[in-house]
Amino acid sequence: MSNFLVRIISAIVYAALFIFSIFYSEDSYIGLIALFGSICLWEFSKILNNREILLFIPILLSGIYLKYTDQISKDLNLVLLITSIGYLSYLIIDLYTKKTSIRSLINKVFLTLNYIILPFIFLAFLPFLHGSYEPYLVVFVILIIWANDSFAYLVGKNFGKRKLFERISPKKTIEGFIGGFIFSIITGIVIAKYSTILNVVNWMVIAFIVSVFGTYGDLVESKFKRIANVKDSGTIMPGHGGLLDRLDSLFFLAPFVYLYIHYCI
Repeated sequence: MSNFLVRIISAIVYAALFIFSIFYSEDSYIGLIALFGSICLWEFSKILNNREILLFIPILLSGIYLKYTDQISKDLNLVLLITSIGYLSYLIIDLYTKKTSIRSLINKVFLTLNYIILPFIFLAFLPFLHGSYEPYLVVFVILIIWANDSFAYLVGKNFGKRKLFERISPKKTIEGFIGGFIFSIITGIVIAKYSTILNVVNWMVIAFIVSVFGTYGDLVESKFKRIANVKDSGTIMPGHGGLLDRLDSLFFLAPFVYLYIHYCI
């Protein structure tokens, strides 16, 4: 079986599982994100070469459970959100440095909490808008990510000349990023025409967040893999690599989108 066919089958299975879980029930979606988060944590432990951080899986599951049962206060929720966004912003800034290692255990612990645990918790509760479960919200965000990635690739491949971040991701170009950004905004506008969840301005803002922070999420994970000298985070998705490779944009941007739709609208 060719690698291309393997990639297609793997992508279809992954997409079908995600879509089924999102629309079947809020419980199945929460369960899937908890599972995906645990797998990504396992893959990240291999990148960091530190299996001790697998002890954080109960923290991930507990955080999702407590939030699902509404046992986390609004004040604590906001503190965790600000902490997560603050640390993810630090990781973006860190892209522009030439650090080549993550040395201390404390750094690895703090990194794991803020890079994996909290973003997955906010991803799990992204579609709970004003107390109501809105599955299309996640689907539309994923659709914008798909548009951004697809057109960034197509525009970059055909017109890309200037490297976006050659030291970390040699194939990404500035032209590709601009192409992905433009088509993300267009996708947001189209979604607004068929969605009653949010208006067109809100979807354009979300598309902006998705394009910018989704790209940074991909770059941050690429830097971790370069530090660890590995090509993929794992092998769980034949032809694609690890689950962390496929979700790096989605969970990285989740706290930023969560902040916007839950605190700014």
